Amino acid sequence: MTESAPGVVPAEAPPPGTYALDPEHTTIRADVKAMFGLMTVHGTFRLRAGQVSIAADPGASSVEASIEAGSYASGNATRDADVTGASLLDARTYPEITFTGQGARRDGDGWVVPGSVTAHGAAAPAELRLSDARLEGGEAGQARFRATARLDRTSFGVTKKKGMVGRTVDLVIEAVAQPASTGPASTGPA
Repeated sequence: MTESAPGVVPAEAPPPGTYALDPEHTTIRADVKAMFGLMTVHGTFRLRAGQVSIAADPGASSVEASIEAGSYASGNATRDADVTGASLLDARTYPEITFTGQGARRDGDGWVVPGSVTAHGAAAPAELRLSDARLEGGEAGQARFRATARLDRTSFGVTKKKGMVGRTVDLVIEAVAQPASTGPASTGPA
């Protein structure tokens, strides 16, 4: 899983093993069209926890991640309260958004991890598109991952505010992970 972003010198891919995602150094950006498509709103979520298990056979690799639904921040307190409130995410009732993925397959220059997102009390299929996965600082160093996903909010029963809030949400994840274990023993989910 090695394709570097433009201008980045390719680095060694993370070896097989389990990597714990670092919430303090991981960013999750959510972009959504608003105002009948006239503008794009950029917000962020905080990662609660997660892990990536890389297997020698990519088909046996897995990803698990959990974000705090109530952590949405766009720089506009009124908008943030609206997004996390009962009419959209209802973060008080559904405080967590999770992704669970199993297997990785090549897709052009990157990788795709098929899985499922659970949000607002409902689960829907989702694909995590991995465009960069690299190891920094040798085998004991940290791993960096860059991934994107597109979610249809109506798949989770979030249907209010049509026109004011777009139907699809584009996620951009820049994740940093520390090795929890490395070696050929990782052949499936942790």
